[in-house]
This record gives sequence, structure tokens and C-alpha cells, in this order.
Amino acid sequence: MRKPTSRPEFVIHEQPPAVVVVDGQQSREISPLWLRERTQAPDQLEPMTQQRLFDSHAIDANLTLTQATQVDEQHVALAFSDGHRETYDLRVLAEELGESELFPAAEPWDASLDQNKVRFDWTQVLDDPDVFRESLDAYLRYGYLVLYKVPTDPERILQVGSHYGYVKETNFGRYFEVYSRPSGNDLAYRSVALGPHTDNPYRNPVPGIQLLHCLVNETSGGLSTLVDSLKVLERLRQETPEGYELLKHTPVRFRFVDAGTQLVTQRTMIQTDDDGRPTGVHYSPRLDGLPLLSDAETRLFHRARQRLGELFADPTYEVRFALGAGELMLFDNSRVLHGRTSYDSNEGQRHLQGCYLDTDGPRERFASLLKQHASIEEGRSQPTSATLLECRRSGH
Repeated sequence: MRKPTSRPEFVIHEQPPAVVVVDGQQSREISPLWLRERTQAPDQLEPMTQQRLFDSHAIDANLTLTQATQVDEQHVALAFSDGHRETYDLRVLAEELGESELFPAAEPWDASLDQNKVRFDWTQVLDDPDVFRESLDAYLRYGYLVLYKVPTDPERILQVGSHYGYVKETNFGRYFEVYSRPSGNDLAYRSVALGPHTDNPYRNPVPGIQLLHCLVNETSGGLSTLVDSLKVLERLRQETPEGYELLKHTPVRFRFVDAGTQLVTQRTMIQTDDDGRPTGVHYSPRLDGLPLLSDAETRLFHRARQRLGELFADPTYEVRFALGAGELMLFDNSRVLHGRTSYDSNEGQRHLQGCYLDTDGPRERFASLLKQHASIEEGRSQPTSATLLECRRSGH
């Protein structure tokens, strides 16, 4: 069942027994199997984890509702053909059906994005849960953040990473150093310009989030660049719908090799969710290879990826800024492509540290903060024993 986009309401039919969910102008009857699986009965769920104490996969596939009675606006008494009877809180069901509303929707952006929306003082993020929640909200909307006032001592990036999620170790280590070194195993370790790309498309799974923390920057070049793939993909789909579909459905080979490592995988260049909507890209022109298609399809595929590269490099879509010492950018590695202009290492030192996080960290942190906030608000709304005593004395 696809999650509704607005707060659902329920209509209870007693004859024949049925529970109908209404979302806007659409309505559908909820399967008895779906309702039975979502039991709220204490003897059916472990108290702390709320995990089921029974095997829901073993429920009779022919299960039916034998009774449905509206108790009040928020509760319905249900009976099932397997003998189970229970009063359901409709608010609990509505909360699950409206779970997607917990998180802010992605907002595609271009070069005109107000940078103040994504810049946060790290000291405030660390000390104030409300500021932390605001920064998570911004990340979920725009796919990146820039934190400032981050101390420049070594490995501070791991503290920041752990605050927003879970650090992912790779063949580069728990974190990696980014500065000019001719013997480095990646072009990021040279002073050359780096076009817009996503990291590690050859890995499975691809790192979900990347952090880059500037420790020292004494150069005039080396500007950081970011591009929102969601905005670019909107235009690509308009210009070449057939090419867009080819990039969306045709896996390509990505390969990384150094002295001690070889990583190869196949995946599509356009990444989508379960409903087929784009969530990002896997894009690295130095690491991919054309898929084996017919000549006509190969040319169409190539023109589509060529146009994609042109749009990623278009100043209309690119934000560009100098990442100064004590600043750290955190971005969705699939949604937001990053790059760098060239710099002259003779001007001075330029030293960054980087690390990767799993994708789910910021969403988990955001949901946890919302839950804590709701608990605090609920506690404030509950009358204290002193208040209750005063109410009794006053006759209320």
C-alpha cells in the first residue's frame, strides 16, 4: 500500500464489516490482513520494542473481518475470523499511513539558492537540539549543509559524522586526507580541477553521505562546487525523455583499481525510489563505461549522458564557494554532485579531511528529535499532581 500524501481519515462500515481509509478524494478498503498484522494488543507485542510476539506470515490468507464497530472518533472494535478481537486506536494507524509526512520533502535547487538556508554554526548544532533539528531539516530538503566554527584538530570530522549518523569505513579508512600528493590513488589527491561527480559508484552499497572538513586553505583556487541532480534531471527529462529513460533503466559498469584494490559493480546512472521517482545519480566520467546496446541505443545513451554532463557543468545549476578553515560540508553523495576548481599548491597548503556516512543517519536523528519534542510537549500538557489538587480544591 502506497503511503498517502495527506493525513488519512477512516470510515467504519458495520455491515458488511469494513474499514475504509480516505485520503483527499481517494478512498480504499483496508484488507483485514493488513489490520490484523498491525495489532496493538499488549499480549501480541513485546512492550519495549513493539515487535510482534507471533509470526504474521502464518496468518490465514483467507482471514476476514467478522465485526467492525465504531467506539468513538478515535477507536474501532474489530473482530477477525481467526478469533482475535481488539479495539484499535485509529490515530496509530493514521500515524503509520502518514509516516512520509514526518520528513520534509526534497526541494530541488539551482545556483540561486540562498546559502543562509544551509549554513549552521557547529557549536550551536552541538549544544541546541532545536538548531540541530533545523540543520537536519535543511539537509533533508536540500541535500547538503555547510557547518562553520568546526575545530580544525585532526579527526574532528568523526565527531561531526557521528552526530549526524554512522561513519562508514572503506578501503580509504574511517576518514581520508585530501591534499596534493602525486602518489595518491585518486585524482582528488592532485591539484587539478575535478568536475561534478558522485563518489564511489563502483562500491555496493555506494556511500550515502560525504563529509569534507577544511583544516587549512591558503590557496586562492580550489573552490568547492555543488550541483543538485534533482533539478538537472527535471530538465533532462524534458529535453530527452527517451534518453532519460535509458539512463534510468540501463545498468553501466563502474570500476576502481589501485595497487591493492579492485572494485567493480553495475548500476544505473539515474537512481530512483520504489515508485520510480529520481533520488539522485551515479555519475563519474572517469570510472564508467558505455553499456553494450544496439548502435542506435548506444548513441542515444551517450547523447543523454553527454547532455547530463553539460547540465551538471552549467553555472545555472552550480553553487561555488571557498571552503575555509573550520568549515565542513556534508552532502548526499547521490543527490548532490561535488567538484573542485584547480589550485596552485605553490600558493600554500590546502588540507581537507573526508569521511562517509550511511544514508539513514540524518533521518533517524530527525525522527528521534521529533519524538523527543512530542514527549516534552505531551508532558507539558499533562496536569501535574499539584495542578490536579488545586483543581479539586477549586471544584473544577
